[in-house]
Amino acid sequence: MTEQHSQQPEHQFERGTDGPKVILAGVDGSDTSLRAAAYAAGLARRQRALLALVYVQPVTATGAAFGVPVGETTDKIAEELVAQIRQATEHMRGTFDVRWEFRTSRGDPYTGLVKAADELKADAVVVGASEQAGHRIVGSVAVRLVKAGRWPVTVVP
Repeated sequence: MTEQHSQQPEHQFERGTDGPKVILAGVDGSDTSLRAAAYAAGLARRQRALLALVYVQPVTATGAAFGVPVGETTDKIAEELVAQIRQATEHMRGTFDVRWEFRTSRGDPYTGLVKAADELKADAVVVGASEQAGHRIVGSVAVRLVKAGRWPVTVVP
């Protein structure tokens, strides 16, 4: 006779039991992040999930030191991203119906994506592969999200 015991912790919600309810995509305007958003949109449409597009506006002391208006620049990127998203959804209206929302915050991209995923109770996170060569050595946001082990993470090339 075999006994089976379940040591599952109690949670307020369950991830992925009936399919994902929230798919989070990190966007920053790069080609890979826009491909990640498109991939996530397809997943959200097929699963009838909410697509949460999150842009974390980086705060860099270096740019401020050289007199670059970092806040204005990142605000402009956020506005352009929302415009691109709206244009894409209008273009696909009727054939590509997906519920979505756009969030933005300032700070470290990894920390901002983790916070948004926790707040939204995301079932999955989709990000683009880093386009910066140094990230292969130090580690990218995508690698850090995977290592966190809190959600399924898809990295789109």
